[in-house]
Amino acid sequence: MNSSPIHFLQPGTLQTQRNWKLVLSYDGTDFHGWQVQPGLRTIQGELASAIERVTGEQVLPQGSGRTDAGVHALAQVASFTLAAAIPAYNLQRALNRTLPPDVRVLAAEPVEPSFHARHSARHKTYEYRIYRGEICPPFLARYASALNWPLDLGAMREAANAVLGEHDFTSFAAADPDLAQRSGARESGTSENLDRDNIRTIYESAWEQRASDGGYEGDLLLYRVRGSGFLHHMVRNLVGTFLEAGRGQILAEELPRILAARERAAAGPTAPARGLFLVSVGYSAM
Repeated sequence: MNSSPIHFLQPGTLQTQRNWKLVLSYDGTDFHGWQVQPGLRTIQGELASAIERVTGEQVLPQGSGRTDAGVHALAQVASFTLAAAIPAYNLQRALNRTLPPDVRVLAAEPVEPSFHARHSARHKTYEYRIYRGEICPPFLARYASALNWPLDLGAMREAANAVLGEHDFTSFAAADPDLAQRSGARESGTSENLDRDNIRTIYESAWEQRASDGGYEGDLLLYRVRGSGFLHHMVRNLVGTFLEAGRGQILAEELPRILAARERAAAGPTAPARGLFLVSVGYSAM
């Protein structure tokens, strides 16, 4: 590890707590997701530990969302406050020297006190990657789901188009244990608000074929989706359902019925985590 000193601002500099925004990239293969869990390796836990080692402060960084175990990120966003008077470049450099190599800080900047990585987010983009060749190369195995059976790409595209716009995505949401604490709200007469919790707007939903690195044209199938937000396992459940359409197990025109059912059993299976990437998080001008 590089032992060069971390340069904080000079003592005596007038400084109050600052709100920070980090952009992170990570390989989620060896993590149990974003959120801190006792005794388990998580992104949030590693980041909090690195911040404490660098600044001496105990904080719990808030992410734009809680990626699941095995899910990767190209540009996850986190926010937290620090009293330490440290320049942005030095904070980024120090964290990258302290974090494990499967997590990198791509950018660090002080932001307005009102900024929150999750609450301020306006839209997110995910990609799901499927390797279509007969044998998935080892260097892709951690980052793509291998699937070489015949698929009707036209049917998959038609099914993906059917989820564009605002819908209740209950049929594509796995049970989220963190929502259990909110169940009392229904008993307090606020169920109308909770009934809207699963409504999201999808702005982009499309399949495309590409060549993998060193591969041939079309050996990588990508699903790209951008929306106002996503429910627990929602993207993976969408992918699993679209693949069922590609196999002919369901018809693309059944998607409106599946959405209207508002039952997880109405949709297809959950696609493996390893093919999913959080690509970007969009915010209003700060």
